[in-house]
Amino acid sequence: MRLLKHLVIVAATLLAGVCASAATTVIHGVKVEDSASVGGVALQLNGAGTRYKGPFKVYVGDLYTTKKVSSLEELVAVPGPKRLTMTFLREMEAGPFGKLLTRGVEDNNSKAEMSKLVPGLIRMSEIFTINKVLIPGDIITIDWIPGTGMVVTAKGKVQGEPFKEPEFFKAIMSIWFGPVPADHTLKDAMLGTK
Repeated sequence: MRLLKHLVIVAATLLAGVCASAATTVIHGVKVEDSASVGGVALQLNGAGTRYKGPFKVYVGDLYTTKKVSSLEELVAVPGPKRLTMTFLREMEAGPFGKLLTRGVEDNNSKAEMSKLVPGLIRMSEIFTINKVLIPGDIITIDWIPGTGMVVTAKGKVQGEPFKEPEFFKAIMSIWFGPVPADHTLKDAMLGTK
């Protein structure tokens, strides 16, 4: 009887260890959790991957949603909060990074749409100007919270007022998930389509 009890305890311990390890994926030393909470709502990891610029690893990106999405349209349409996180793997000046984000929006939106996005893009560039340098381990989080808007957090601090317009959130998400994404491999990884 004691042996059976001991085997049950060992099996339960091993199972708990397997379940715990399944809850976290590690990509280039960055722990990517299988869930996140935004605005009090539990989100599931939609997908995660690495942003490369040439041969260099820039950041690990991960996307959390209330249900699985596989396109920009589905991401925008799915109800509830959403989260995109970038954990930097190398040092990068924040100003040039902000300009790359703006170019990503330009590449994925028409000139007519861009004219409406300018005020938001100016605010976004100010966020990156203030933060100056991003170093390995720094995290930028972009949360969409219904009723609040898009909240940008950099290095653990919320950056100004939320961006209220759903169109602006979609434009920012187009950087990663639009027809001309910054990195096709990262797009596929975060959408779970590769």
